[in-house]
Amino acid sequence: MEPRVVAVARDDDHRFSKPVADAITLVEGIGVEGDAHAGPTVQHRSRVARDPSVENLRQVHLIHSELFDTLAEAGFDVSPGQLGENLTTVGVDLLGLPTGAILRLGSDAVLRVTGLRNPCQQINGFQPGLLAEVVGRGADGTVVRRAGVMAVVLAGGVVRAGESIRVELPEGERLPLAPV
Repeated sequence: MEPRVVAVARDDDHRFSKPVADAITLVEGIGVEGDAHAGPTVQHRSRVARDPSVENLRQVHLIHSELFDTLAEAGFDVSPGQLGENLTTVGVDLLGLPTGAILRLGSDAVLRVTGLRNPCQQINGFQPGLLAEVVGRGADGTVVRRAGVMAVVLAGGVVRAGESIRVELPEGERLPLAPV
């Protein structure tokens, strides 16, 4: 399947889920216009409480729609925007990307992947038991996070469902994603 955007979402308040929109506007160095998490410094409440001056590496949250299929097999009903993501994708192994991978969305927008989303207990408030499905342990005992990736906006533009996604991997050593 050709990599593309399945859905876009934003919310101007700090709610867990985000309503799906016809389009979102990405703003360079800021994030999704009109979204509560947009800004050059951290906007997530828990992070603001720790240090509000830290660079916002979580401007845009992306989740692969393939996760919804996996969750459905485990008995959960999840659709785009419900896990708080701004972009739902298909055909891109988001979790397999290295830190610094570039995602070109449509003709204008460009994102740089900064790391993994580190889901919190709020996810169980959405659907009890869901946290255990998106955070688990690998065979070697390491924590495995499956709730998507975070990115910053390098070039702005309007993004809609159906837009193509082109992936550019960084030159040199490819560092695995870590929670941000």
